[in-house]
Amino acid sequence: MNCIEENKTIFSISVVIPCRNEEKHIAACLDSVLACQSEQTELTVFVCDGLSTDSTRSIIENYCGRFPNLSMIDNPQQTTPMALNIGISHCQTEYIAILGAHATVSTTYFNDVAISFTENPEADCIGGLIENVFMDERSRAVGFAMASTFGVGNSNFRTGVKGGYVDTVAFGIYRRSVFAQIGLFDETLARNQDDEFSYRMLKNGLKIFLDLKIRSYYHVRSTWSHLFRQFYQYGFWKVFVNKKHQAVTTIRQLVPFLFVSAIIINLVLAFIHPAFAILLGSLLTVWLVTALLFASSGKRSISQILQTIFSFLILHIGYGSGYLVGIFYFIILRQNPSIRHSKLTR
Repeated sequence: MNCIEENKTIFSISVVIPCRNEEKHIAACLDSVLACQSEQTELTVFVCDGLSTDSTRSIIENYCGRFPNLSMIDNPQQTTPMALNIGISHCQTEYIAILGAHATVSTTYFNDVAISFTENPEADCIGGLIENVFMDERSRAVGFAMASTFGVGNSNFRTGVKGGYVDTVAFGIYRRSVFAQIGLFDETLARNQDDEFSYRMLKNGLKIFLDLKIRSYYHVRSTWSHLFRQFYQYGFWKVFVNKKHQAVTTIRQLVPFLFVSAIIINLVLAFIHPAFAILLGSLLTVWLVTALLFASSGKRSISQILQTIFSFLILHIGYGSGYLVGIFYFIILRQNPSIRHSKLTR
């Protein structure tokens, strides 16, 4: 018996889910959230839809007709931070949770959240571990890479290396007072709005806690091109975040950028002096050996190892090249995001 059951306290929480054209995943997402409703957990769910053109809206409308605690709200701007802010503006509860339409949660998810806030009263935001759900062998390789410290650095909510107070979490559950203190999500960001929000929290003395007992499940994208675009955008928008705050928000963001920059510089200089070709070969050899060591951990087939190495390459090149282009666009050219950059891409 836990403290929630002993005190018969109702944990009231609002869940905000941004989505657009998610007909393959939205039903599973809503089913998992609604299954968490209990005598101790009261849920209000807001799905903020960016005017989907597939069957997403009809699926959500069907759920709205069956569950009075679920509402669909239009998001004409079709960006993630706008969807989040629209949803938050409708929330009346003390706690507000963010969730992605590509994700599902465990049946004890919100009960675990309630317990974690009770056990960690100083926490202003709590998040949990993301476990990957695979659709095929390729997505399994991608998921393995995204859960590896070599693939994503010390993103503990992906790697699960350790819990405790951290610099960011995915799918955060926030005290309502956080938004009153530091404002809403930055609507100029099509990506990295959650990281930027976490950075603002820490700057204002607020605390983010990662509880590994809290589990959500992410349906991994299985195409190389989609994965590359996703991490390219992460890198590109990270530069804009850094420019706005006049600071490098995390050290790990620089590693892919330095890797890509070193490849380009040595490749160009190799035409001037052969020593740079040797240096480039050494760099790539070290990277390949390291990638092989991480990809080979556990009992995995040759095909899985090779696909994981390729996934590492896409993550690093995608993020690094996006960061490099972001420096050129936002820092050197001093441009602001255009409408094209701000389109919802999830």
